[in-house]
Amino acid sequence: MAAFFDTHAHLDYPEYEKDFPEVIARAHAAGITKIISIGTSLESSARAVGLAEKFPAIYAAIGWHPSEAMEAPADLRPALRALARHPKVVAIGETGLDYYRLPSSQKGRAEDDAIYKKRQAEIFTQQLEVAAEFGLNAIIHQRAAFDDTLAQLRPFAAQVRGVFHCFGESVARLQQVLELGALVSYTGIVTFKNGQNIRDAVAATPLDKFMLETDCPYLAPVPYRGQRGEPAFVKEISETVAQVKACSLDELSAATCRTAYNFFPKLA
Repeated sequence: MAAFFDTHAHLDYPEYEKDFPEVIARAHAAGITKIISIGTSLESSARAVGLAEKFPAIYAAIGWHPSEAMEAPADLRPALRALARHPKVVAIGETGLDYYRLPSSQKGRAEDDAIYKKRQAEIFTQQLEVAAEFGLNAIIHQRAAFDDTLAQLRPFAAQVRGVFHCFGESVARLQQVLELGALVSYTGIVTFKNGQNIRDAVAATPLDKFMLETDCPYLAPVPYRGQRGEPAFVKEISETVAQVKACSLDELSAATCRTAYNFFPKLA
C-alpha cells in the first residue's frame, strides 16, 4: 500500500472526542503515516501539541485563524514562541486572510470592514515574524483575499515558504503562488463532481509542488461527501489526484511525501 501524509487536519475539534483512537487506527490502516493537526487559536494550538505528544504519527502546526482575528490577543508572538520550541511543532498556521464574511455582510457597518481587515493583517504579520524567527514555514489560509494574501507574504518569501492549503484558485493564480516559491495543497474537493476547476489546477501543478490534505472534519471526499472527514480519506484523494496526474500511487506517494519532508523538516 502506498503511504501518504495528511498535512492539514483539525484533530483537536470536538467531532473526534468520542472515537479518536479509532480515527487514528483507520488512518494507519489506510496508509496515512503522518498527520499534521492544525491550530486555529492559542488554545487549539496547545491542544494540537498535546495530541502530538501522545501519538507518534501526529505533528502540530500552531497559529490563529484569520476569521477569529477580532478575538486574538494584541500580540500573539510571545505565546507562539513558547509553543514553537516544541520538537513536534512543524509549522506556523493556519494563518492568512479571509474576506469571505466581512462585517458589512453580517449586518455590520461597512466601516467595520476596514477594521476587520487591518486586524487580520496584523496577526498574519505577527505569525510570519515568528515563522521567520524559528525557521518554520507557514500554512496559509486565504478566502476571497488572494491578492492581499500574496502581497503580505511576499516580503517574507526569502525566509518563510507558504503552502496555500485547500487550494481552489485558477491556474493563473497557481502560477503566482509557485513563482513566489510557495506550494499548494489539495483536499477532497478534487473528487467532487463540481470540482473540475480543482482538477485543472492539479493537472497544472508540477508533481513536486503540492501536498495532500483532508482539512477534516470538513470536505470529505467522494464517496463520503457530507460525512465527517478524517485523515484516512487521504486515500480517496490520492486516487483521484493520481488519475489526474496520470501517475501511479507509488509515484504520487514518493513525490508528495518528499515535498512534505522538505517543507516541514521537523517531520523527519
